[in-house]
Amino acid sequence: MKNQEIKFQNKSEKYSIFIGENSINLLPNKIKTLCPETKKIGVIIDKNIPSKFKQLLKKKLKGYEVFILPFIANEKNKSLNKTYSLLNILLSKNLNRSDLIIGFGGGITGDVASFVASIYKRGINFINIPTTLLAQVDSSIGGKTGVNSRHGKNLIGSFYQPKLVLIDTTFLESLPRKQMICGYAEILKHSIIKDKIFFNWLKKNTKLILDKKKRELIYAIKKSCQIKMFFVSRDTNEKNLRMTLNFGHTFAHAIEVKNNYSKKSTHGEAVLSGMILASKFSVYKKLCSSKTLNEIKNIYIQNNLDYTYNKYSNKKEIDKLLPFLKNDKKNNDGRINFILLNHIGKTTLSNQNKISLKHLRGITQAIAQY
Repeated sequence: MKNQEIKFQNKSEKYSIFIGENSINLLPNKIKTLCPETKKIGVIIDKNIPSKFKQLLKKKLKGYEVFILPFIANEKNKSLNKTYSLLNILLSKNLNRSDLIIGFGGGITGDVASFVASIYKRGINFINIPTTLLAQVDSSIGGKTGVNSRHGKNLIGSFYQPKLVLIDTTFLESLPRKQMICGYAEILKHSIIKDKIFFNWLKKNTKLILDKKKRELIYAIKKSCQIKMFFVSRDTNEKNLRMTLNFGHTFAHAIEVKNNYSKKSTHGEAVLSGMILASKFSVYKKLCSSKTLNEIKNIYIQNNLDYTYNKYSNKKEIDKLLPFLKNDKKNNDGRINFILLNHIGKTTLSNQNKISLKHLRGITQAIAQY
């Protein structure tokens, strides 16, 4: 199947995303075209990537002075300390602004690599090669970079667009089902917030995506990227419309922080939990119908994903999340700023549904019952 191209463009920036099997083969010519003065390349690479893929990337960079910076991709390494360490290595190699940094790995690697690129000498060329489904459909698109702090996730960062994103589905071959589910969560979210037709397609094809069937997987990735691009291109710096992409994430980030970013639960599983909680809250507020909630639940049940929300089906477990909601990035006045659901394909906007922790604590029993 031919590589699919999606183009990002706003008033000041443009770049392409290529999706398909072996899209990595495009890399040498794209570097020559997009970064013609590059001589040195720093590759921030997830240490867990299979060696055959590492060797493949090195082969594609033949002719450049390449510095490999191995990175242990976990939420604890997504930090200012690790950023400082990577910056010092790159500075010692004397890369200049016409050189290039490549992020090669999942979302954590991409977030850190792009953050490093954005602040290295006030900005150096950056190419993102995401190797997990989650990174391919979410964090590699839109130019958000960042690291965590003890106060919450992604609270330190910048907006910085890459020169190119290469989404190669062959990198998903070694991905376990748990990681496929992690990426699928964002695909499902994109359909819920924007596209009823895509949501209905997912009803029939979710199993094929999770089983890595190429045609369905490439279509789902492309469609998901297009939806994210819709929001990003209209609101690059996340002032209003782009916050729609945070549907389910207010609860999800609370779950992650509460669990201290445990490997037992992935970001995507937290998002799957968070979307159900947000949908229940939407029903409670009479913004959407119980029928809509049940439509979403049915996709979970049919694909054995209901384990992600069953734990949060009682007041006690929801209440445990509340203290971790206060540092969400969407909050701007001490209240929790929720993105809620009207129906499949449409959400409320940011700042339309704010609620204090005290008020929220009083209605968790009602939310849990749906």
